Amino acid sequence: MRLIRGIVRFFDRKIILPVTKFFVNIGKKIKKINKPLESLLKTKSSLIVVSLLLAMVIFLIVDSKSTTLLETDAEVLYNQKVTANYNDEEYVVTGLPKTVDITMIGTKANLYLAKQLPEQPVTVDLSNLSPGVHEVKLKYKQAITSVEYKLDPSTVTVSIDTKQSITREISSEIVNLDNLDSKYSVSSVKLDSNNVIIKGSEAKLKEVATVKALINISKIVDVKVGDNVLNDVELVAYNENGKKINVELVPKKLNATVKIESPNKTVPLKIKPTGVDKIAFGKAISSIKSNVDQVTIYGNEEVLNEIDAITVNIDVSNLKSNKKYTKTIKKPKGIREISSKTVTAEISIDDEASTEVSGVRLSYINLGSNYTVQATESSTTEIPVTLKGVKSVIENITATDIEAYVDLKDLGVGEHEVDVKVKGNDPKVNYSPRITKVKIQIADKQ
Repeated sequence: MRLIRGIVRFFDRKIILPVTKFFVNIGKKIKKINKPLESLLKTKSSLIVVSLLLAMVIFLIVDSKSTTLLETDAEVLYNQKVTANYNDEEYVVTGLPKTVDITMIGTKANLYLAKQLPEQPVTVDLSNLSPGVHEVKLKYKQAITSVEYKLDPSTVTVSIDTKQSITREISSEIVNLDNLDSKYSVSSVKLDSNNVIIKGSEAKLKEVATVKALINISKIVDVKVGDNVLNDVELVAYNENGKKINVELVPKKLNATVKIESPNKTVPLKIKPTGVDKIAFGKAISSIKSNVDQVTIYGNEEVLNEIDAITVNIDVSNLKSNKKYTKTIKKPKGIREISSKTVTAEISIDDEASTEVSGVRLSYINLGSNYTVQATESSTTEIPVTLKGVKSVIENITATDIEAYVDLKDLGVGEHEVDVKVKGNDPKVNYSPRITKVKIQIADKQ
């Protein structure tokens, strides 16, 4: 009876009395608003019933929460690092996973507590094992004994081999070269060391075909012409198929000196009109003015030596009056950068005039090295050429400014009738031969 009375007094003091006071205060506040509710709250028995109901609701809520905390649940710890205990200076271990997953099973309360504690390492002891293949168990130190821990995987098969070493020469490979300013080029790479020691099992060492120092151009902070020092260059071992091989490299990284050059050359920019013979009838080009006279080109020395000028072609077909053209300057093959990307040329026209220039010497091109051209009674050695253009342009052109030639490519011994072609130094002029075909006698060299 004392126990029951104590419980009743506890509920009366801790729950019923505070709740009753709460509703009495509410009743006072809504007295003027709701008379029926006021009457209900003024009755002592009614207040006791309401208080008991509210106490039961609170009890059920608390009970459900405590029940939830006592329910069994599971949590997974992903990618837990595995630590192996063995002599890594003498042996090589393969087949051991880098990480495992751990499933924790227990009440929600215990799981919550387990997650708050520092994670323990997953370990495997290989120190007493000899070279060979072994099945070993992974171990995990339980943070809370009331929680069950399951490792996935819990058992693994590992291979233990005696560590061997070889020495190989290091080659360089430049990566991210596209990130280098196109005005620059890498002329040479010098490493701190030309050799590396490779350690691993005998089988792994046999797979190594090459070791490369990966020269990452993106890691050069301030690129300059001359020597650029790149620290902590990564070394990577590859097999013959270019696949990375997991072996120990000594050293793992080294420093490199990357020599940067910027070979360049300034050449004239020439505007070459095409379709000159299709300009409006009776008109010809009198002048060509462009906003770019020369450009600086960047590339390898061998390519630069072969380029003497950059030519931009502009089609002037059907040109009837003065006109401005804006054209893109195309980079020749092998040129990485050019100082100007576009050119604007103003082409002016005037009345067309014509004249004839005689005494232009006929030459031969692409004659086979075993052949010679023989003179005959009908041989032509000079070609008259008709010039069409603005008078002020054509009046000073002489025979030495014009080239007449025939192309003898793929022609052998015998007599051949070939086309005559002419060209001149001034692109504003239309050149045409008065004699369009000639006969050529080809013979073997004596």
